[in-house]
Amino acid sequence: MRHTILIATTTLLAAGAFVLLGGALRESPAGASALPAERVAATFDPAISSAQNAASLVLRLQQRIRQSPEDAASHALLGLAYEQRARETGDASYYPLAQTVLQRGVDLDSENATAFSGLASLALSRHDFGEALVLARRARELAPTEARTLGAIGDALVELGRYREAFATFDRLARLKPGLPAYARVSYARELRGDRRGAIAAMRLAADTAVPGSEAAAWTALHLGKLFASGGDHTSAERQFRIALAHVPGYAAAFDGLASVEAARKRLSRAVSLERRAVAAVPLPQYVAQLGDLLERVDRPRAAARQYAVVAAIDRIQRANGVRTDLELALFRIDHGRGLRAATEQALTAFRSRPSVDAADVVAWGLARSGRCAEARRYSGLALRLGTKDALKFFHRGMIERCLGNDGAAKGWLRRAVALNPGFSPLWSPVAARHAR
Repeated sequence: MRHTILIATTTLLAAGAFVLLGGALRESPAGASALPAERVAATFDPAISSAQNAASLVLRLQQRIRQSPEDAASHALLGLAYEQRARETGDASYYPLAQTVLQRGVDLDSENATAFSGLASLALSRHDFGEALVLARRARELAPTEARTLGAIGDALVELGRYREAFATFDRLARLKPGLPAYARVSYARELRGDRRGAIAAMRLAADTAVPGSEAAAWTALHLGKLFASGGDHTSAERQFRIALAHVPGYAAAFDGLASVEAARKRLSRAVSLERRAVAAVPLPQYVAQLGDLLERVDRPRAAARQYAVVAAIDRIQRANGVRTDLELALFRIDHGRGLRAATEQALTAFRSRPSVDAADVVAWGLARSGRCAEARRYSGLALRLGTKDALKFFHRGMIERCLGNDGAAKGWLRRAVALNPGFSPLWSPVAARHAR
């Protein structure tokens, strides 16, 4: 999931409606994309943000460290560059490399705020949100005037389900340093609260601050597209995804977005082709799973099964490199009916460590598909407690009510899902439309 500027900034700040993104290399290679569950990338040190690309920066920093092995600052910057390479390539093996050099930066200088900030963003990428919060707060203690750590603190609080604190943190970030990271977080906060129009307005501000042709510009266009798509406006969504590709040709996430638009329009062969381009650029599990679902829709079950096997293989690689994938893998297994009881318990375990609205929704869906419908309804209430307008969450609630025998309530929720975004999922949109009648 993104945004004259002087006038718009003044208006936004005066209204007291602040808040979300994070930097990346200003001129990153094609195909750069956030890793699985992150709505935003980590906020980098300015030296990283202004670098031409992470690959060349890694080489320069490695050389600098060979020449000056006690250089704590270079260790911290190299760790950040490794994290950026992980985002660009989808290769989780960069995470242990980042961990090693960032920890070395701390060992060389126990007050190295950049290294602690890097460790916090690494923990976010690995979905260790409790640790991320501790590390980000330590970085904040060491550099209280630096704004970048506030974003990491707020992001961790969101995943920990501590929304009041998270949104207050985003407010402080916007007051301290208005700009793309703050505006994108404002957008996300508004989206979570069900204010899509406000979310779009804030993301447009973020887009206005991004350097043309940069990954940040592509990212903001991408998330504007996702906001439009989540409200069923696929024409505007397509326009934004193409803007993202104009900024960064080959941008994998934009191909994924275009595939979802084509699927919503029932142009499934075109959707498959676009999703293949996303997977070829950066083989993230969500792209691979989406490709499998699209192949199922065009009646190619064997090809779909091969993609689903790849999802499992990628998950094993991510876990081997320290990424906590319990929630994401649980949702995949629940959606595809693979070991429902175990997958639901996996989701419940993940929820205990990251009790967000999204985690609650995965638990609710697993319980519903396992026949534990009364429990599912309670978790669905937690998933919807912020007023988020999300067709998939509405669909899950509708199927839960159906499971409980509440046909009227079920149709009401399913109709809300279809009305909001009739093409919300290649797997479940047809089911929602059928049962909403």
